[in-house]
Amino acid sequence: MDIDKLEALIKKCLRDFYERRLQKVRELKLQAFLRRKNPYLFRALGIQKASEIVERVLTDYISASDETIFGDAFFEPIARIASGNKASDAEGVDFVVESEAHITAVALKSGPNIYNASQKKRQSQEFLAVRSRLYKLHKQFDPILGHAYGRLKTEPTKDRIYRDRSGQAFWTEITGDPDFYLKLVRLMKDVPAKHRREYTPAWDAAINRFTAEFIKDFCFPDGSIDWEKLVRFVSEEKAPKATIKPK
Repeated sequence: MDIDKLEALIKKCLRDFYERRLQKVRELKLQAFLRRKNPYLFRALGIQKASEIVERVLTDYISASDETIFGDAFFEPIARIASGNKASDAEGVDFVVESEAHITAVALKSGPNIYNASQKKRQSQEFLAVRSRLYKLHKQFDPILGHAYGRLKTEPTKDRIYRDRSGQAFWTEITGDPDFYLKLVRLMKDVPAKHRREYTPAWDAAINRFTAEFIKDFCFPDGSIDWEKLVRFVSEEKAPKATIKPK
């Protein structure tokens, strides 16, 4: 891929990533991520500041969200465009790479997290569904579970029809360029720093907004944390609705 076009594509994908991050932070509701956290752990750690709880839970939530957003906004479009820009409408397959004799179907993940047996079976079934649709093309079908980083490399087995390719091996296979995986980070240049400066005020505002909400909802008038109220919010069953008996 032409280096100038790749740099422009990386710049666009980084912009999309940060725009989605900003939207996520601005639209978040405190209860959406607070209810999933462990109040007993915060109590056991001796945390006394509302702002510390808010920053910890928001950081954890956004970190998990970032991985998903980055995969969708950065890795997936770059991999698809660099390999020929042939998207797939099939479930479980992100794009395909087609040659005169082969069709390579790629399901792309950010990192090489090991699938459990159920996930492997489902991914194989999704690849099999694609193979049945493409059978009439009379081309060799080659399904890959790709990982944008890592070193995982496996071959098909009796339990799964696809092979894993990660990191350098993955990017080399779909682009033909053994240095492509390095170009992805090299060509970011100073773009992330510029976006971070725009993102930081929104992050700080979110911390302030959620801290004020936490103090209002889960603190005593003197400012100390009402741990029992927080635990009830996270764990208590909803009270059943009253039944109105007919007269």
